[in-house]
Amino acid sequence: MSEITKAVILAAGRGTRMGHLTERIPKAMIRVGGKPLLEHILDQLREAGIQEVAVVTGYLRESIEEYFEQYPMRISWLHQEVLNGTAIAVRLARSFAGNDPFLLTFGDIWCDAADYRGLMAALDDDTAGVIGVRRVDDPWQGAAVYVRDDVVVRIVEKPDKGTSTTNWNSAGLYTFRAVVFDYVDRVEKSARGEYEITSAIEMMIEGGQKLKIYEIKGTWRDVGRPEDLAAIERSTP
Repeated sequence: MSEITKAVILAAGRGTRMGHLTERIPKAMIRVGGKPLLEHILDQLREAGIQEVAVVTGYLRESIEEYFEQYPMRISWLHQEVLNGTAIAVRLARSFAGNDPFLLTFGDIWCDAADYRGLMAALDDDTAGVIGVRRVDDPWQGAAVYVRDDVVVRIVEKPDKGTSTTNWNSAGLYTFRAVVFDYVDRVEKSARGEYEITSAIEMMIEGGQKLKIYEIKGTWRDVGRPEDLAAIERSTP
């Protein structure tokens, strides 16, 4: 097991599904329990043992960077000028990560520190990456993750409803070794018109890189819509 002290947070998007809530602020700055969602994420990462964070910003980035000027953690700010996909955002973190393993998450994924720790602990010495997953009836709203003998053999982004034969859904949480950048650099535009981290994962699998899953067991939420925000508000002390 490798000690992981670095994390990358993708927070460049506008969050159009939030409607008027993100007209003047980025989604990562929407308040939950009195403070921005991104602050909750940073707090949980700190509790999990993360010491350095790179945050990829884009839409209204100044409001994020100014707010966290005094935050008690070393933060590197990376700017994604064109919002053309998660693979491009991850590519920006190459210099930050260097040769070190790192945790990857999004600025709208709510997760407990215990699961961050579990995800990091799951990165064995012979493993190139770990995908955080949740068990669902049908993973059509996310990415379907197929596993054989504890190893990821396939991942399908946004499968058609009712077509998946797996119940594992990507939770938008990962740990990676630096080899991921070799694959991110080669990602081509998907059918959805974006450069997606899922495409890099597909190439890693095809290239013989070993990827595992870790089941998220605690509180988790993809805060993508107003109803998700309301749900996480109800579960926050």
